[in-house]
Amino acid sequence: MNRIIRKVQTFLSVYYAFLLEYRAEQFLWILAGTFPLIMMGVWMRASQGGQFGLQPTDFARYFISVFIASELTIVWVIWNFEKDVVQGRLSPRLLQPLDPAWHHIAEHVSERFARLPLLLLLVSLFFLLYPQVFWLPSLGRVLLFMLVTSIAFALRFLIQYTLAMFAFWTERATALEQFWFLFYSFLSGMIAPLEVFPPVVREIALWTPFPYLINFPASILIGLPVDIGRSMLVMLSWTVLFFLLNRWLWRKGLKQYSGMGA
Repeated sequence: MNRIIRKVQTFLSVYYAFLLEYRAEQFLWILAGTFPLIMMGVWMRASQGGQFGLQPTDFARYFISVFIASELTIVWVIWNFEKDVVQGRLSPRLLQPLDPAWHHIAEHVSERFARLPLLLLLVSLFFLLYPQVFWLPSLGRVLLFMLVTSIAFALRFLIQYTLAMFAFWTERATALEQFWFLFYSFLSGMIAPLEVFPPVVREIALWTPFPYLINFPASILIGLPVDIGRSMLVMLSWTVLFFLLNRWLWRKGLKQYSGMGA
């Protein structure tokens, strides 16, 4: 157990130090993720007509929560893995006595800590500009948000890492992520809360993994009504499904990778 803890600490510290070298880039990536705040302005304006069940303040709190959840669950493993396969960088990692996935996991987890100060700075600036929407969630709600966000990150990582496995058969696995992102943007709650969707569309979406990546954590943080039991069950079911699919594609892909002369 001590050996495992030392390995984890080494991995996290190495990637954390690496990411600190690019703090300016981290800030630019956070700014690039402010799309939910743009949508906040659109929906706050639209809700003034009283056509939706949420008030302008509710929309503001929802989208700042969406911004926080999206920043904590952001994943880019498919781009790195595609380069590893296409450029042959995967070969030396296969010689190491651990799954190459742990390199990507350590990089992503370390990036959360490197990004956190900048994220807190932008959130603080938001509440300085909009003090009327400030709220203080209970400790239990914050802890539940952190738990759900962690599961959402694991699910999104597994989804993208599973799509990345197709890099063994194609040089443009990232095209699959771009196609997947179309559904993610619409059904995850990033563009609009699921509460404003037509009932049929909302019910269908709730059986997909998308709402649980953004809408579910954001709704918990601001106190919107959600079915926690069902949502957690759906999240865990999709997580197990993508984990099994990922391991199957990994074994098949390694044979294809070796066949290419790696």
